[in-house]
Amino acid sequence: QVQLVESGGDLVEPGGSLRLSCAASGVNLAYFQIGWFRQAPGKGREGVSCIERADDNTHYADSVKGRFTISIDKASNTVVLQMTSLKPDDTGVYYCATGPCRTIGSSTNFFTNWGQGTQVTVDS
Repeated sequence: QVQLVESGGDLVEPGGSLRLSCAASGVNLAYFQIGWFRQAPGKGREGVSCIERADDNTHYADSVKGRFTISIDKASNTVVLQMTSLKPDDTGVYYCATGPCRTIGSSTNFFTNWGQGTQVTVDS
């Protein structure tokens, strides 16, 4: 059984940084594609970033390019989302899920095994 657990969310001031983790059990992340999504209050869930298996081919939404970095820690079977230069618009619940990275910008429908989410709040 695949289980993903997000952690690392917090309240941070604009310009600050956070490191989110997506810990996996029941699956070797080196053989899967993992996406990070976020959902702001009153809005739909949007794709933020995705990483393709051990190839480490990465995808980013335009709104986070240059500020967020996704990576896999193979030793701990964890996908990490390093977020810098945070803005209030980055506020939301962040989720990870398995699915095809090529769809990260268009739909959440092809992603499964969603975690419970972790709250990120960017506010002064």
